[in-house]
Amino acid sequence: MRDVIITVRGDHQTRVAPEEAVARLTIRTEGGERTDVMGRATDAASMLRAALTARQDAGEIREWSTGRLAVRSERPWNSEGKQLPLVHHASLDVSATFANLDALSGWLGEIAELDAIQVDGVQWMLTDATRSAVEADVAAQAVRIAMTRATAYAAALGLAEVTAVEVADVGLLGGGAAGAAPGPSPRMMMAASSMDSGAPLELQPAEIVVSAAVEARFSAH
Repeated sequence: MRDVIITVRGDHQTRVAPEEAVARLTIRTEGGERTDVMGRATDAASMLRAALTARQDAGEIREWSTGRLAVRSERPWNSEGKQLPLVHHASLDVSATFANLDALSGWLGEIAELDAIQVDGVQWMLTDATRSAVEADVAAQAVRIAMTRATAYAAALGLAEVTAVEVADVGLLGGGAAGAAPGPSPRMMMAASSMDSGAPLELQPAEIVVSAAVEARFSAH
């Protein structure tokens, strides 16, 4: 009897508690005097840099960065179609990677009441080492599931020996375009229970889903 070729797909995913968090902030100021607007933005940036540097020195922040201060001006219109006096806007993007999630909660509580600073979001992450290890394990589990399915198909056909012929990411085995590679899927969630007097924000870190899918071809006889 000729060998039977069996082609299957294996999928696996796991959920891992985040180890790091990237907080993204924007400093925004506006007003009728350009010098005043830039001054308030610069003061807020200096205060924020000092706070971030102190927390980095304490080991709570792994790294942080700021963009370039952007300034623009516009003459808005009112509801009657009349052009209003010139308004100046200044903005600066800030990003900080926290290795200590408890410290992140306290820091966000401190800055939440500052008018010039807007919290844009929090992205939960794994360290590079953990992510690599989890991805390798999930991929291996997906291959084992594919092998189990192929073995089950072979047994149903009365075949006892199954040998792997090809294994590939989804979309590659048939020579077609590769699909989107499954991988870490950081999710964002930030729940605030209090915004008063610099109280710590209660953050709810979402588990990170790491998934993998493979296609495999086996020969059975």
